[in-house]
Amino acid sequence: MSARVTEEVMRCGLRFCSRRSLWQQRSILKTASIKNTFCQQLVPILAPAQSHTSFSWDHVRSVRFYSQGRNRTELEEKEQLSSLLADVQHETSPELIQMKSPFFNLLQRCGSPSDVLDLTCQYSPTNRQVSSCLNHMWTTTKKMSEEQRRYELQLMFEHPAFDSLLQRAMKVVKHMRLDNVAYSLLSMVNLGVPQQSRVVQTFLRICQEKLNEFDEKSLSILASCLGQMESSPNVEGLKDGMRVIVEARLPGIKSVIAFQTMMRVVGKDAPKDLKAKLEKKALSMTDQFSLPNTQYMITTMATTGFYSKPLLDVCSKKIAENLHGVPFSRLFRLLLCCKELLYRDLDLFNAISDYVVSTLDIWTNKQLLLFLFMFQSLAFCPASLMEAVAEKVIANPNILTRKDLLCVLKVYSSLNYDLQDRRQQFLDSLSHAVHSYLPKMSAFDLLKCVYCLCLLGHFPSAPLQQLLQSSVLDQLAASKSSKIREGMFQMVDLCLRLDRPPLPQQLSVPATVLGDPTAVSLPVNPCLSQSLQKVLGDKAQWNLQEMLVVENVYVIDGVITKTQLNQEASSAAGEEVSPAESSQRIAVLYTLPSAFCFGTTTPRGALAVKIRHLKILGYTPVLVMEQEMQLLSEKRRTDALREQIFPEHHMSEPRTEKEGLGL
Repeated sequence: MSARVTEEVMRCGLRFCSRRSLWQQRSILKTASIKNTFCQQLVPILAPAQSHTSFSWDHVRSVRFYSQGRNRTELEEKEQLSSLLADVQHETSPELIQMKSPFFNLLQRCGSPSDVLDLTCQYSPTNRQVSSCLNHMWTTTKKMSEEQRRYELQLMFEHPAFDSLLQRAMKVVKHMRLDNVAYSLLSMVNLGVPQQSRVVQTFLRICQEKLNEFDEKSLSILASCLGQMESSPNVEGLKDGMRVIVEARLPGIKSVIAFQTMMRVVGKDAPKDLKAKLEKKALSMTDQFSLPNTQYMITTMATTGFYSKPLLDVCSKKIAENLHGVPFSRLFRLLLCCKELLYRDLDLFNAISDYVVSTLDIWTNKQLLLFLFMFQSLAFCPASLMEAVAEKVIANPNILTRKDLLCVLKVYSSLNYDLQDRRQQFLDSLSHAVHSYLPKMSAFDLLKCVYCLCLLGHFPSAPLQQLLQSSVLDQLAASKSSKIREGMFQMVDLCLRLDRPPLPQQLSVPATVLGDPTAVSLPVNPCLSQSLQKVLGDKAQWNLQEMLVVENVYVIDGVITKTQLNQEASSAAGEEVSPAESSQRIAVLYTLPSAFCFGTTTPRGALAVKIRHLKILGYTPVLVMEQEMQLLSEKRRTDALREQIFPEHHMSEPRTEKEGLGL
């Protein structure tokens, strides 16, 4: 605004306000010269509390004017001043006026909700300032510790001005701007104002009445608030209304953050057609996604139970390419969301694992183990990270707390990672850590440790002897989770009997803790059975047994054996006996993808132990991948099985006969 306009406003203001009180003159001068630094210096920071009122443009326009001897008429003077003041109002946004107001400056100095309430006792806040007060009260608590926040909120609820502020908010809510309505509601919910209280329900009803008038920003704030509220008729009605509004305005939404916030509210219980529209809209905005946007999109999808592989793939690729500097909390939350969504991406997991190893020094031991735990829950074996953590354990087993030790045992026994030449060092380090915690380890934790060590094929005598003491067994018998406990004891018993570890004294698990043996009865897999019979169709000397149960634990889908008579006859005739034939027993195991580490053919814990024990019992395990077999035609499935079961018969076949098997 030009200096001439400012000067004219001041001159007119002083003239027509000559009969008014000093504080009113200063208020008018401050408003008229809000952009003039010199004039601001003439205005006091804040008028006395007992005489403070909010400034109204309508009130200024209704003042009577006197010409005081000038050539202009009263009407002309009034019209000129009104016009100039309108120019000031047009050029100054409400946010700027609020930021420049003394009340706002004092509000920013408040460091707690009680400070804000003390300020409202001195100065009566305007409609917009009511919203600012509530928002600032919530903002101050976010920076506090949990204990301090609890104390400050208690003081806030006991403060006599808190009820007055809420009463004021309830009276002026109809006159608030819509974004202030949404912010006020969000602030009250976050401050812990009871959601069934009159003030919260009044704000919800106002939001329902004016929902069609909410812009993108206000809808986003309201969506964030509704996502934190408990179910109630007003909340559910508002959510239903938002679904209609969002669906109608979906093509015009431009803000990624606003879209994601609204998606959180409308996406969880949205019908399929709306979910399809949300997916299409999200995919159209992927070019605008920043790294935080991609991370927030995945958490949004996990929160709403909204699965979209194309959208997840786009977000995963962008995150994998920009991992540098991402904090632990976001990476951990990302992996947790992948688990909730049952989504796995090999490139993303490898990128996170390699990034963590490349920045190993910035992570605490606890963070490294949490990464391992999350990868294990996703059935992914992070080879480089497994190596790095194993090196730290070998170097100093004492860095492991009791909980850390249980985590390491669970991860390494489940993922069946082969440390090769360092395997024994690693197992000895784990045994040392287990031994150090034996005096203060609970009975169930001891059982978990021994169970994991048995899966790893390692049998230290001290924890085994302590576990099998009668006092420990009695404690376990009185504990809950009997099925889990019995399953662990059955595995320990099986490993002691089959692996036959060299122990100072012979140990066995009492039958009382093994539970009743359950009879295993599973139906024959018709697809596999048909293919196996075709494989053995021209091999009369081979027999097939289906769904054979071994040691009353392990189920073998198909056992192929060669009759002893035929084998002896072949040997007597001087015929060469192949390795498969000499083994006599081939165990065909029809395995699910979940039995392997993701992206590999490495068997996981239970399957790895089963293979180890079947080899001890004299079987040659042959793993048949269910997923791969289902993708093949009947003929190719038979050929693939024949090659797996009798690989030596295919060694000498021409290349052209084996092409096109797809394996």
